[in-house]
Parts: sequence; C-alpha cells; structure tokens
Amino acid sequence: MIEFRFPLILYIYFPLFIILIFWLFKNRTEPELGQISIELRSRLLANSDLIRVKIKDRLLFLSLVFLIFGASGPQIGVRLAPLDRKGIDLVFAIDVSTSMNAEDVKPSRLEKAKFEISQMIQQLKGDRVAIIVFAGSSHMYLPLTIDYEAARLFLDQIDTKMIPTQGTALSMALETGLSAFSEDDSKYKVLVLVTDGEDHEGKAIELADQAAKRGMIIHTVGVGSSNGSLIPIIDKQGIRDYKRDNDGKLITSLLNEKILNNIADAGNGTYVRFDNKPANFKNITKAIDNMEKRTLKSQIFSEYEDRYQSFVIVSFGLMFIGMIIPTKVKKYKKWKNRFEN
Repeated sequence: MIEFRFPLILYIYFPLFIILIFWLFKNRTEPELGQISIELRSRLLANSDLIRVKIKDRLLFLSLVFLIFGASGPQIGVRLAPLDRKGIDLVFAIDVSTSMNAEDVKPSRLEKAKFEISQMIQQLKGDRVAIIVFAGSSHMYLPLTIDYEAARLFLDQIDTKMIPTQGTALSMALETGLSAFSEDDSKYKVLVLVTDGEDHEGKAIELADQAAKRGMIIHTVGVGSSNGSLIPIIDKQGIRDYKRDNDGKLITSLLNEKILNNIADAGNGTYVRFDNKPANFKNITKAIDNMEKRTLKSQIFSEYEDRYQSFVIVSFGLMFIGMIIPTKVKKYKKWKNRFEN
C-alpha cells in the first residue's frame, strides 16, 4: 500500500499530461521543419543527431515525472518498530450494580462514572489500562492495553445488566483487580475503585492494606450524593418502578464515603467523589502523573516509511544523463551543394 504526505502535488500530472498529448499530436501533424526544403533541412541539422535529441527530451520529461512523484511524499509499506514508553499499569474497577442507576448524579451514577473515567483515559500517556466490572461478583472486562480508543469503546458499552448477580462486593472487585497485575514491579501499579460504597463482605480494607504493603496504590471514587436516591428499575420503555424491600418500602441508596475513605487510606491512595460538578477526576490524575514511571518496551506498527528519496534520486539521475548526452555529431559530411542564382 502507498500513501502521500502531499497528495495535492500529484494534480500537477494533469496539465503535464495535457502538454504531452498536445506535443505528440503537434509532432504528428506538423513535424519539426516540415515546411522547409530537404536541402535546407539537411544543412540546418547537419551537426545534430536527431535520435539523441529525442532521447534527451524523453529523459528530461521522465525526470520531471519522477520529481513530481517524489515531491508528493510517497510513503510505502508498514513495519513493526520498537517503542520505549514510560508508564504504569492502571486498572479501573467499576461498580455495575443496580444502585448505580440512581439519578442523584445526572444523568445517572454509572453514566457519570463512565464519562469521568473516559476523560481520565483520554489524558493518559504511555500507561496501560484495564477495566473490571463488578456487582455481586467481579469479572475482568478489558485486559491491560495501551489502545485507549478500544478502552473507551469498551467503557461506553458498560451497563448494570452485565452481571446478573446483584450486590456490591468491593472485596471481590479488589481481588480481581489485584490479580490483573503481574507480580513484578508492584510500585508501578494503581487500582481505581469506582462505586457507591456499599460493601457486602467487609474484607476490602484488609485487601487494600495488603496491596499497599506490596507497593501498589488504591484510589477510591464515590459516585452519588450524601442524601442518596431511589433505585430505578429500568426496562426498554424506561423507568417502570423503583426498587423496594421485602416489605414493599422504597429503598434509598446512600453513598458510603466512610468505607471508601478507609480503603483509600489503607491503599495509600486518594478518595474523590463524582457528583454533579465537572472534572472531579483531576485529583487522581494528578496523583498518577506525580508517580514514578517505569520504562516499558513494546512493538507497535510504525507509520508508512518515507520513500521519496528513491524517486528524487532517479529524477536527478535522469536529468543528469539527459543534460550530458551530446546532440552534435563528431563527424559529418560537408554539405556540397550551393544555392544557385
């Protein structure tokens, strides 16, 4: 395959082609010196080699063709090239329990979380990112990758119907998140726990403390408001009801900031809240930017390689040959005829 840095230059070929057609047509219909007598033509061209003249003209024309092509910046072929980058491994553990449908944060807790995380991913530079989803159980949704566009695409597809087992198992989310990291270089690893804060198992703080001792950092994000919100039951037609307890009373989901602060403290991280204010993620991104980064090596597809040099060299070569080709004959017969009165 081939691409061009300056494709508009190729449009020069159109007037060049028209000139070529006009030149060929004119030479066929009106040959050079066609109206001159044979005797005079022989005298005028006695010192010139017409074959060499034609070769010279064609070489110079081809030189111009190659020069235009080279000036357009052709890029040919794709190759794998090593790339050194500095970064960390960053895992987002996102709560997808039904309580994340609560609308105390607009348009909903989950949609607000997805938007803020997307903004964080957009600002990453060289870091690997992974996504975990959890509710009553947890699953690796996207393994570690440096493809941020793919990460944002996966993030956009997350909803509260992904995991049928309901609940908010923070400890299971942490276990899955920690298993996403390899054992080497623990100090370059960060887990961001995004939830409304309920913990149905109670082991999260202990796990965060264990991770901190290995050099990992755990940040927590609370999504919601302190006043809480009803939990909508959503189907294809929209909200049809709100979640109730066994007695039929409406359930209000409250943001549990206490446990999230405790997890962040145990994990040497930062706690922030995603509410209706914009850009809440900046405290976490600032902490990540200030971290020590390790040098990672990976193989990526490089851009097309520039190949204009070859065409320019050919162009100059043809031009040089065309310029040095002699058009005069070394020996020629003396013209013996004379004009008669």
